[in-house]
Amino acid sequence: MTEPETFVIRAALPGDAEPLGLLDRETWSPLHAVLPAPSEPYPPFFGERHRPEDHLVAERGDALLGYVRIGRPTPLDSNAHVRQIQGLAVADAARGQGVGRALLRAALVKARADGATRVTLRVLGHNVPARALYEAEGFVVEGVLPGEFVLDGHPVDDVLMGRSLS
Repeated sequence: MTEPETFVIRAALPGDAEPLGLLDRETWSPLHAVLPAPSEPYPPFFGERHRPEDHLVAERGDALLGYVRIGRPTPLDSNAHVRQIQGLAVADAARGQGVGRALLRAALVKARADGATRVTLRVLGHNVPARALYEAEGFVVEGVLPGEFVLDGHPVDDVLMGRSLS
């Protein structure tokens, strides 16, 4: 029996923009996306709102397996103690290997190190695999916006989840 291949979690670097943009496009799915499928010209992966330092990546060798984006949900001082998971993607070939869970756990560590005491996220109601992962990592449903999105002609709930870091 062979050992599963390992991967490392690290901070994203500016040079990761192109492979992360490609990964983001390859993992696009109506299961988790509220925007249409990406098309050319593709916007830059990093920008003023989503900087490299807001991302952690999973890497094996030279290949990026996934990323998590964690940032402040608002610029308000009264909300500075909260971080929000604003994206989580894992390459199809790396699914089922613990990459998503490792990225999520690393994001919680990063949030705590940045002084946060709470982490929130939004997930589509029909995204059962993601919801199961978040619940297994201590997130609870804190609200539901019924039919917030219409995707492929069907109403989809927006589920608000959160957890304390204390």
